[in-house]
Amino acid sequence: MTITYRSDVTVKAVRTSSTDDDVTQAARVSTLGAEAVDAQGSTKGLINFLMRDRHGSPFEHNSFTFYIEAPIFVAREFFRHRAGWSYNEESGRYKELNPVFYLPAPGRPLVQVGKPGAYTFEPGTDLHYTVTSGVATEAYRHAWSSYQVQLRAGIAREVARNVLPVAAYTSFLATCNARSLMHFLSLRTSKENAKVPSFPLREIAMVAEGMEAHFAEQMPVTHGAFEKHGRVAP
Repeated sequence: MTITYRSDVTVKAVRTSSTDDDVTQAARVSTLGAEAVDAQGSTKGLINFLMRDRHGSPFEHNSFTFYIEAPIFVAREFFRHRAGWSYNEESGRYKELNPVFYLPAPGRPLVQVGKPGAYTFEPGTDLHYTVTSGVATEAYRHAWSSYQVQLRAGIAREVARNVLPVAAYTSFLATCNARSLMHFLSLRTSKENAKVPSFPLREIAMVAEGMEAHFAEQMPVTHGAFEKHGRVAP
């Protein structure tokens, strides 16, 4: 198989059961009981109240499932999100992995300036990009060849995969509710209107941006309230 290099990620909505009405219905159970199932009223006003005062549980009665393709180093960071999330990832034990590896796009900042807790990333020079791309592609070719040699020799896939780098692409399903998704977005995007600043890895921010676009489409009032109140998860 020919080695493929990518600088992007894939984010696809597989299943969605999420509307703004799900939020208001859940909230109205507190005051109406069974009558909340058929109750009508101001969706926007109630959702903004819930978001502002951080009444979070009404935002949990919904579901998003995404299919994601990203480098392993992105998946490992993604899986740090545990509360309200479920995952299933492709397994290098049970299938032969594909020769797809990550290369930073030319515009991806390459130089870290400062120290941990007080640093920024700045664009690199043409030389920085040439060095990064050249070293990475050489390492990927060698790693993929080593993986294939082991498989042809009869080595188990779960052992042969050990030579592959974290820049190899993996795929997984991620399922969450809107509250968990908003928490993810608050940490994995960098927005000027955010009350709490975040400094996400650029590659996981790319995943977050794809997920947020679907969230905004499916739950526009909830997403609008999230934006209005500083992108803080309730």
